[in-house]
Amino acid sequence: MSARTKARKRALDILFQSDVRGDDLSVTLAAEATRAANEPARESSWLYAREIVDGVIDNRDEIDEQISTFAKDWSLARMPAVDRALLRMGVWEILFNDEVPTAVAIDEAVDLAKEFSTDDSGAFVHGVLARIARSS
Repeated sequence: MSARTKARKRALDILFQSDVRGDDLSVTLAAEATRAANEPARESSWLYAREIVDGVIDNRDEIDEQISTFAKDWSLARMPAVDRALLRMGVWEILFNDEVPTAVAIDEAVDLAKEFSTDDSGAFVHGVLARIARSS
């Protein structure tokens, strides 16, 4: 598993945890930063995970607007928390990270959805991210 794939899992954990607990994302990120400081072997995955989460924090309104626009008949509040977190990550990578090819961002989000969410989540995440990618 690549360092970026591990980082995406770590970012998913942070985004999901913050959402489910109702904590401010920056507070959850700070707690993870403290934990990461004690895990130098995982530094490479931590750096990109932090970049993802910082990117979601910095662009949250635009990211959520894109998701709301392209998630046909689904409000953000109605989505499973894992799907919401994966969509936020995927949209950030597609719109704000030129280093990641769009197809890779979508594939990684779909793989995580299949692993951690509902049976229908992979197709749902793929559909929303593909529509966003086509519109950008």
